[in-house]
Amino acid sequence: MSTILIEPLTAQAFAPFGQVIEMAGANHYPINGGMTERYHDLARVELGGVHARPLISIFRGQPYELPLTLKLVERHPLGSQAFYPLSDRPFLVVAAEDVSGVPATPRAFLTGPGQGVNIAMNTWHGVLTALEAASDFLVVDRGGDGNNLEEYSFPMPYLVRRA
Repeated sequence: MSTILIEPLTAQAFAPFGQVIEMAGANHYPINGGMTERYHDLARVELGGVHARPLISIFRGQPYELPLTLKLVERHPLGSQAFYPLSDRPFLVVAAEDVSGVPATPRAFLTGPGQGVNIAMNTWHGVLTALEAASDFLVVDRGGDGNNLEEYSFPMPYLVRRA
């Protein structure tokens, strides 16, 4: 079994897979008579296919333990998928580039406080992987006609662990 070491989540490291959603370094400005600061356009929502529409949901993820045996990834060919935690607990993000229709060797990222991710359309990624305790996430993804889920089972699982 090959090992994947978890790396910190940064915008640069995650760029091949989508965007990091965070306020640090974001374009922002006051609204509502100066009583609210708007952190603007933090991620690109992608919607493709027939009758596409954005969905806003809350997912409650049960915690996984590390090290993690990674057997499966998925992708959404018709839309992006954003995850923003509703707590300060870290979560694990696994993503892989596509090579001729199958995922390349995955990378694993550990989020910091106030960080979420927007996984780009058609990008291989792991399932929602809460750590430490059950955790809620605000999720923005695609609804509409068409099959928006593909799964891939690795012939040999990976072991994902802290460095």
